[in-house]
Amino acid sequence: MKLKFILVLSIMAGLMFSCGESAENTTNVEVKKEFDYNVEQFADIKVLRYQIPGWENLTLKEQKLVYYLTQAGLSGRDIMWDQNYRHNLKIRKALENIYTKYSGDKASIDWKAFETYLKRVWFSNGIHHHYSNAKLKPEFSSEYLKGLLGDTNTVLEGEAFDIIFNDKDAKKVNLTKDVDNVLLSAINFYGPDVTTADVENYYKKKVSPNPDKPLSYGLNSQLVKEDGVLKERVYKSGGLYGEAIDEIIKWLELAEGVAENKAQGEALGLLIEYYKTGDLQTWDDYNVAWTAATDGNIDYINSFIEVYNDPAGYRGSYETVVQIKDFDMSEKMAVLSENAQWFEDNSPLMDEHKKDTVVGVTYKVVNVAGEAGDASPSTPIGVNLPNANWIRAAVGSKSVSLGNIIHAYNNAGSTGRLKEFVHDDEEYELEEKYGQVADKLHTALHEVIGHASGQLNPGVGETKETLKKYASTLEEGRADLVGLYYLYSPKLQELGLVDDWKSVGKAAFDGYIRNGLMTQLIRLNLGDDVEEAHMVNRQWVSAWAYEQGKADNVIEKLTRDGKTYFNINDYEKLHELFGQLLRETQRIKSEGDFEAVEALVEGYGVKVDQAVHAEVLERNKQFTSAPYNGFVNPVLVAEKDENGEIIAVKVTQPDTFDGQMLSYSKHFSFLPVMVKM
Repeated sequence: MKLKFILVLSIMAGLMFSCGESAENTTNVEVKKEFDYNVEQFADIKVLRYQIPGWENLTLKEQKLVYYLTQAGLSGRDIMWDQNYRHNLKIRKALENIYTKYSGDKASIDWKAFETYLKRVWFSNGIHHHYSNAKLKPEFSSEYLKGLLGDTNTVLEGEAFDIIFNDKDAKKVNLTKDVDNVLLSAINFYGPDVTTADVENYYKKKVSPNPDKPLSYGLNSQLVKEDGVLKERVYKSGGLYGEAIDEIIKWLELAEGVAENKAQGEALGLLIEYYKTGDLQTWDDYNVAWTAATDGNIDYINSFIEVYNDPAGYRGSYETVVQIKDFDMSEKMAVLSENAQWFEDNSPLMDEHKKDTVVGVTYKVVNVAGEAGDASPSTPIGVNLPNANWIRAAVGSKSVSLGNIIHAYNNAGSTGRLKEFVHDDEEYELEEKYGQVADKLHTALHEVIGHASGQLNPGVGETKETLKKYASTLEEGRADLVGLYYLYSPKLQELGLVDDWKSVGKAAFDGYIRNGLMTQLIRLNLGDDVEEAHMVNRQWVSAWAYEQGKADNVIEKLTRDGKTYFNINDYEKLHELFGQLLRETQRIKSEGDFEAVEALVEGYGVKVDQAVHAEVLERNKQFTSAPYNGFVNPVLVAEKDENGEIIAVKVTQPDTFDGQMLSYSKHFSFLPVMVKM
């Protein structure tokens, strides 16, 4: 599970929450003393940079390990593009060919629109918006694109051309109620004629060898129909995406050779075996080994993991994050892991839904060294893995907060939106003084305590089977509620994590309600429903609390000078409401109550107050900063001696977004794409 960053406002305003040994990119520049976090802005996107603190303190062996893991991650980059949509790679290659070869008028409005469209496609790993899932709309005509194709001797025709301009495949992931979500989603996890009923019936017949340790069926495959018969095309060496997977394996084998310790090396060996075979039992064996491998300074996430992009909740998107331990912050925050059992015992959950023993929850603040796939350019700020409930219960989990990513967000410049949407000076001052610490703690509590808490009732299936398309948003909301409940607790001060728990809690509550009911709407077009799992969960948590507290005026909706505000009048009662909702969400998960989760999400999380939305969009017009943020990655350059041995690994920074995207396409494109030039 991963916690996605919402807005620069959220961090500032109290959370929501040849293959390139040395890439030939002339746009790379050495890191400057005064680091510039901002790269560029276009459409609704702001692109940032991040640093890798402490790189020079790593040994050469550790630097090699990071380098190999980063190269492995980038080698699978195109898998994510193809998973997102079947024509993405063909479209990208054609657009990039135009971008690099066109010699005509580059000052025209049409060309500027073309540049923006390509950058949006790069940022989203495809032609659908990275967050809303809606197809990106070009602000140039099909005739203009035909002209560009002709001028550059590029061929893009048939459905791959038409899809850019027509209404077909309008949503990458369609979670609308009462429609066939699989059939109407453009995501390339399923064949074009596979239905939701097909998926459910197919996996009902799958029986794990050990029912107490259910395999993650469907995680690493595409489900298609051949002659009317359903068949899985497995991602593995020699299988689907085999060309890219072979490159991943090559770099992972090099990483295995410089592993920091035996446990880390054995885990890498199992990951390599999984990529070679596609065997799901090996995947579980790997996750057990990876979870237990907690020693060392370097760690990583790599493979087909999160299921947010699958409307049926089975298939994992490719992603990688390479991490270096932040020693100082990890030691400060390890206290949460050490007290995980206290948090479980003292939660408002029903006793039968609490774990008697919370095992193996490790928490680290890490500095990211590189990301790819579903983690880039739009990145999480916190991750808790593995996702399998039985592994969490029996072995534990790893939770990380991406410290240098959060630091970059915090130092990329204020948007000024905070003053516009806070109710009064007290709320503003609380946010300014305590907002960042509240945000960091909420991320930690969400990942360490939230995702690790609670248990399923005996005999209840996995949430992807019981709660179906609502499983992801319920889990994220449940983890958010754990964080919110404990942010307003003297236990945090007792543990030495804060010096004023009430002020921190108030700042957290203010920011969450403000974001859930108002400011996250900046990301939507007027009339749109909320659909992305994290946005949905923030709205249903906030809207439920608002509705349930109306009788006591816990949260008051105010109008001043024609502007709407949500002001919390009673933090104690709001804390109680969060506890009640946490208890209910865990009950829903533990019992697999589909009707209840459907009522909760559809009743509170999807529909938007159109009057408030229109007002928020109007108030936001004064701000030029884009609502979505993402990152270019530092470039690791391996320096070699005359024998080809790596003698140093240097960190450089990409100067431009397009420079990095073109470099990646040049050095890390391993999947066959048929585009005529």
